[in-house]
Amino acid sequence: MTVSKLRGALVCALLSTAAVSALPAEAQTLKCEPGETYIMNVMVSGHPYWVPVYQGFKQAAAAFGCETIFSGTPDYDITKQIASFEQDMVKQPAGVLLHPMQSDPFIEPINRAMESGTEIVTFAADSPKSNRTAYITSDNLAEAKFAAEEIVKQIGETGEYAVLENPGQSNHDLRVTALVSYMEDNYPEMKLVGRQATNQDSNAAYRATASMLQANPNLGALWIPEAGSAEGAVTAVLEAEADVLIMHADITPTTLEHIKAGNIHMALNPNQGVQGFVGFMATFLAAHSEVFDPFNDYKVSGYNPVQIPYVDNGFAVITNENADSFDLNKYMEGRDTN
Repeated sequence: MTVSKLRGALVCALLSTAAVSALPAEAQTLKCEPGETYIMNVMVSGHPYWVPVYQGFKQAAAAFGCETIFSGTPDYDITKQIASFEQDMVKQPAGVLLHPMQSDPFIEPINRAMESGTEIVTFAADSPKSNRTAYITSDNLAEAKFAAEEIVKQIGETGEYAVLENPGQSNHDLRVTALVSYMEDNYPEMKLVGRQATNQDSNAAYRATASMLQANPNLGALWIPEAGSAEGAVTAVLEAEADVLIMHADITPTTLEHIKAGNIHMALNPNQGVQGFVGFMATFLAAHSEVFDPFNDYKVSGYNPVQIPYVDNGFAVITNENADSFDLNKYMEGRDTN
């Protein structure tokens, strides 16, 4: 177990132990009331990334006898996601595990939901200025550092690289800005020759990558903060018959096949199931905070005692050697998809 995984596991274990020991002796258990429901809300709800996350969310919920709902919007549209989130509040859920497309527009909706009695935990992307009780994610700085070191290991300390990006989504922003800064600080001979916003659109990524390849024939590596843009980028690289090392974060069935074929060097994928499982635990414990009595001033200050500023769910490195372990179809065989 990595240090990051251990840290997250210890947080949940300590919270669970504290919660159970604080219960009346005749109970000694934590469980949901009949009909108690928890919702996971996301943007671009059809994206395969959410599938293992929701599976982890449901597995944790089942252990406590809780109901779950998968929600969000199929569109990449902040207004529509907020509308879906507000519609979720009509159901009066005990808590929501939320992936906010953008941080600031969600401040007021999150705070209003919490004032109405629904606990909110963010995952994978954050709204840090809101009153959410916890944030569950992989370490985007560690991902960026790993990617930078791998690029240098493969193509050397002098060369040209480019990035695609998705401005406005906190985790994607950090994956890009951290890699660029790390290169500048540690490998000044590595030259950034292209930086294009593709916003998870594979067609936009195809056009941007084709343009960068034409303008920079010596381009050696490409870093992409998500898998949707990687799908378009690898198509452009293959069509140009260019020798460009491609690395990206997250995974889709399409990019997995390209990794198996050697067209994409590797992907850095957050441990999605852990993210959903720990995300549910944080949301559930926030909703049942009455069982937790920490040694601080929460009774005077009036805040929820279950505050988890950050839990690192860890990330996996996907190569053609272990790609079969990340086959979503195989993972979902025999599982409940609702």
